[in-house]
Amino acid sequence: MAKSRVEKPPVLSIPEDFEVVIPLLEKCDVTDSDGRYLHWSQFKWRVPKENAENLWKAVKFKRMSQYKPIGLFDENGAPFVYCTPHSMEAILYQLVKVTGGNVGAVADSAASDSLQSRFLVSSLIMEEAITSAQLEGASTTREVAKKMLEEGREPVDEDERMILNNYLLLKYAEQNSKNTLTLDMILEFHRIATAGTSGNNVIPGQFRQHNDIYIEDGDGNIAHQPPDFSTIENRLLKLCEFANKNHTGIEGSDFIHPMIKAITLHFMIGYEHPFRDGNGRTARALFYWFMLKSDYILFKYISISKLLREKPREYGLSYLYTEKDSNDLTYFIYFQLDTIHKAFDELKKYLNQKATEFQKISEVLERTSWGSKLNFIQKDLIKKAVKEPGRVFSAKEVSSSYSVSENTARSYLTKLVEMKLFFSTKDGRTIIYIAPSELLSKLNGKKA
Repeated sequence: MAKSRVEKPPVLSIPEDFEVVIPLLEKCDVTDSDGRYLHWSQFKWRVPKENAENLWKAVKFKRMSQYKPIGLFDENGAPFVYCTPHSMEAILYQLVKVTGGNVGAVADSAASDSLQSRFLVSSLIMEEAITSAQLEGASTTREVAKKMLEEGREPVDEDERMILNNYLLLKYAEQNSKNTLTLDMILEFHRIATAGTSGNNVIPGQFRQHNDIYIEDGDGNIAHQPPDFSTIENRLLKLCEFANKNHTGIEGSDFIHPMIKAITLHFMIGYEHPFRDGNGRTARALFYWFMLKSDYILFKYISISKLLREKPREYGLSYLYTEKDSNDLTYFIYFQLDTIHKAFDELKKYLNQKATEFQKISEVLERTSWGSKLNFIQKDLIKKAVKEPGRVFSAKEVSSSYSVSENTARSYLTKLVEMKLFFSTKDGRTIIYIAPSELLSKLNGKKA
């Protein structure tokens, strides 16, 4: 199989290229005039062909002068580095305004009470679980997948199993967000991600034992050959040290922005590829784990997998550009920061949509005597019932969707039956609650 077609950039040699580079430094910067951090394969088409290599070397000289090592190395001992150009600092500033400080503010503005806030968290974790699995190849429809998660039923095939695993994986990341990273935690992340699946003959919670795993580019060529399997444990121990090290810049420590550090953890799992399958899911879970560990609580509400799924080529190239250009992580960091920025835009749209839907049904309910007697969950169940007449609800489903106990969920549903808004029946030993087809007309035309 051929090597990837991504071209390795011309190498800057010091002092040999010094005389050529010096006159060009005023014409170049680490980014182009639009703040883009271009790889050689992009750069060479945007400058005069006859001087492209020398201009690239001038850019490279400036980048090298700003490189920051992170203390991690490739299999040949070369360091991974990154830099923070002005355009990256601007993106980080914008993201910190949204996610830093009082990180609950955006969520609280969309969720007026704790019940609604818990529902949003649960709903969006479901969204990320589904899209993360689809990114890895699961083909179950979103509607079926979400219904499975809401109802808490067992998966019927491997695609559904992958989605359920991702949901449990994100919950595990949240539950362990205050713990330090260890090898057994990484293995547990992977075990949860791949339990009950068989892709690439994966063994859940075990490192690969061979070197027959490689990553292809879009043309079927080898894009990346991971480090030797025998070095995995030692290399991941170094990654754990990096994750747990103080990078706050306080008391003489180095400073690495938490988002950059989380993105680096994501990259390194992809680079090391320690498992036969499930590396991407494990990498994204580690990203979420570190963001929550760093008190960026709002990251519970965003789905990066949805956007990565929409741009698989760019996602792959951000890995390749890093590896082909002296382990410069800046390419991958820029791509991921852009993805995060767009994910928060998607979050705002989602919250606005949900708020609008909820407001409409609330206005209808306020015109009845039921409105003042219902909490958020009951109102939201009525909203779902109006959208889908005949829909069946269970206490287990409501418990899972809104992060309340089954007893609490059952009491909410029973109250809706007592108000004659739902009706109930038995399916075997289980009580089910059904949305009547005439519910909307009842709300619009009849008083309690």
